[in-house]
This record gives sequence, structure tokens and C-alpha cells, in this order.
Amino acid sequence: MLHALPATRRAGLITLLVLAGTLPATADMAFVTNQNSSDLSIVDIDRQIEVARIAVPGEPAGIAVDAARGVFFTVSAGSKTVRKFELLTGNQLRAVALEGGPIGVAVHPDGEHIYVSDWYNALIRVLDASDLSERATLPTGSAPAGLVVDPDGNWLASADKDADQVSIFDLASNTLRHSVAVGERPFGISVGPRGRIYTADVGSNSVTVLDPDTGQIIGTVPVGERPYAISFAAGSGFVTNQYADTVSVFGLDDLKVHATIDVGEYPEGIDASADGSRIVVANWFSNAVSVIDTRTLTVIAEIGTGDGPRAFGRFLAPGFGEETQP
Repeated sequence: MLHALPATRRAGLITLLVLAGTLPATADMAFVTNQNSSDLSIVDIDRQIEVARIAVPGEPAGIAVDAARGVFFTVSAGSKTVRKFELLTGNQLRAVALEGGPIGVAVHPDGEHIYVSDWYNALIRVLDASDLSERATLPTGSAPAGLVVDPDGNWLASADKDADQVSIFDLASNTLRHSVAVGERPFGISVGPRGRIYTADVGSNSVTVLDPDTGQIIGTVPVGERPYAISFAAGSGFVTNQYADTVSVFGLDDLKVHATIDVGEYPEGIDASADGSRIVVANWFSNAVSVIDTRTLTVIAEIGTGDGPRAFGRFLAPGFGEETQP
């Protein structure tokens, strides 16, 4: 079954909470999917407030921002719907219902395709980013969840949770490059600053590090209980630990945990600001995001969101409300 999907669905009209004044063009915004309330919170990280909330029916979880092209994509697991929105306004541009169990989403660096994992059918759907039409499917191991694309666009990787593996595809040919055994039940997956792949292994309380070119395991990092997702900033990796209500901070050289930070209840999605000064964590049970200063490794803000924030994927980008007037 899909990862702990609540039954509550509260679709509604777009609720704009934009405050008086023009938002700065360089503001870091968090686009946070709220699964329980079936909407999306847009949070200004600099001003530490929620500035807008947008209806996203069907229990959204997956999110992928494409700041270069001014759009973002959501995946509603309850209604099996992928949606495309304008980054500036939050207006919905397109929507398509898929078969199976869509959950994770990632964008190709050239912006031409997006990739959606299908939990039930053990495959990745390749969609045209402009109209969300399906172009291809890539078979994976059982229950693919998180997806990540090489920043250079050479490969795509999926965390195949029930297969305890990662599938790595060559995107020039859309063929399988490697199937790599990792820790138990990998869910979130990320690419680090050195081009390595990192998986959050829910079942073994670990992060597995591997080389996408060779498919070789580089190392394993023991972290907190039920790790969910990983991000990177200031030369370190940051991992959300669902059951521990913490974030583990590990070194990229020694692959050892150097700090543990208390955050909200049941932390899940995690992403880094463009300048690397902050890490933002979505706390599913606390209905808030925690903002971590990457220099001091302390929580500097807790900002309220909708009900059940997941933010599964890349969710930080500038651009919303640049032209908004009082």
C-alpha cells in the first residue's frame, strides 16, 4: 500500500493569504504539499510566514519545483493525479489522472520531461512536461517511491522500497544501467554535491551511498529511526528521521553523523535553500515546517502549514508573488 495515506480529502477553492506589499524576487519559498487537507502551503522562508494556500485535491504528497521554467508539479496519491502549476501565481496549468499508484515526481534538468513513480505497477512514467502526456515507461523493482535525476541529465534513479534496491536508468537510451541492493526499504533518494546517490533506508535506519556510474556501494551511514529523505548543504548531508522527530547531520567525507537536531513531529520532506544557509523540514504531524540554520545547526523558525505536510521531493524555489500587489 502507499505510505500511510490518510483518508481525509478537503478540496476547495484557492485561498490566497498574500500579505500587503510585493514579495522580494529572491525570497526562498517552500511549496509544501499537505496531504490531510488536500492543499499546498506556500511559505516565505525569509519572512517566516505562510503567504498562500492552494487547493490540490486528492491528498497530494509528491512535489517537484522547476524554478528555471517557472512551474511546479504535484502528485496526489489519493486521486492518482499529476498537476502542473505556475510558480509565480500558483495557478493550475494542467492536470492528468494516471493509472496505478503515483507518488514521487522529479523533473529533467532540460525541463522537457517529468518522471512519476508508480508504486503499484513497479515502473516510472515518463511524461511530457508541457502537456503531461505519457511518453514512455521504465520498469523498476517493487514499490518505487523517491526519484532523482542527475543534474547533468544523464541518469534517473528510483528508490524501490519493497525490493530493497535502487534502479538507475541511462536517460539517453531509457535503459536500465544498474539495479543496486541497498538498505532495507529505501524511500527517499537524492543526489549529493559529488554526484553520488544517497538513499534513506526506512527499514534499516541507515543511509546508503552509491556511485551511479559503477553501481558500487561507497558506504552506509547509521542514522535515526525511520529515515525518510535527504538533502545537502554546507558540506553535510541532512536526513529526516520520522520516528525520532530529528534530523541527522552527517559528513560527506567520513560518512559519520556529527549532529542530531530536534525538529517537529514526524519529519518527512527536506530541502535546502539556494544559498545553502538553511534547511527546511516538513513535519507531518506538527503541521509546520522547521527551518534549520546550517551554520549553527539549530532550528531558527517553526512556520505553520496546512494539515499533514509531506513535501516529498524538491520543494524550495524563489519566484512566487513577485508581482503581487496589495
